[in-house]
Amino acid sequence: MSQPAQQQEVPGSDHEMDPRPDYGAETYRGSGRLEGKVALITGGDSGIGKAVALAYAREGADVAIAYLNEHEDAEEARRFVEDAGRRVILLPGDVSDPAHCRDLIAQTVQQLGKLDVLVVNAAFQMSHDTLEEIEDSEWDYTWATNVSAYFHLVKAALPHLEEGASIIASSSVNSDMPSPQLLPYAATKAAIANMTASLAQLLAERGIRANSVAPGPVWTPLIPATMPPEKVESFGEQVPMGRPGQPAELAPVYVLLASDEASYVSGARVAVTGGKPIL
Repeated sequence: MSQPAQQQEVPGSDHEMDPRPDYGAETYRGSGRLEGKVALITGGDSGIGKAVALAYAREGADVAIAYLNEHEDAEEARRFVEDAGRRVILLPGDVSDPAHCRDLIAQTVQQLGKLDVLVVNAAFQMSHDTLEEIEDSEWDYTWATNVSAYFHLVKAALPHLEEGASIIASSSVNSDMPSPQLLPYAATKAAIANMTASLAQLLAERGIRANSVAPGPVWTPLIPATMPPEKVESFGEQVPMGRPGQPAELAPVYVLLASDEASYVSGARVAVTGGKPIL
């Protein structure tokens, strides 16, 4: 079933989407799998990150939600966490700034006491039909937001991560089957998958795990904010399941990778693609 053609300004808001994404508010049931943990989630105000914040809270974690400037969306994410009885802090700002990445880690540890799970999920993309349309500044910003922020966040977090900690990055099905219209974004998602594989090996002796999730088409504000209305209308129809995924359908994978049940899972890239294989 297709969604109505629609367009938003970047970065987009889930409150303006038709239909609104499903974050699992009515369906997700926790079972204490993250009891006592503290998680920082970038892009936690909407999309996949918002569903992960809800699920983590219902699994017993306190949550720091980093986001750009979508305050209405972030306030709803805050309510999701508070309604689960967990502590939450909102940390607005641009992760393309290395100093802000370092401050996110510092604020999380200062206000919530520690850091056990780092979810690097915030991303930027734009759709272009020709290479010439891509401004140098857009290329640089995409890499700063999607890749350099990953580096700066992990580097700042390492002094605070103890044995059993988990790093989870959002890659994409575009990492190895790139959409040509998403050239900068697809390239960054390949880099994220590669970086995660390196981190898993570098950090294993410290007892820190690193994994990535490779979503297929997921109904998030990034879609109507960065794609033409006609592509929004048919978004997700290309995968075998014939529809986009909902953020709530991604969250359980992030829960598993953050939990102690995944103690031997590191260096993995988990596909959540509606049936489209990844290489």
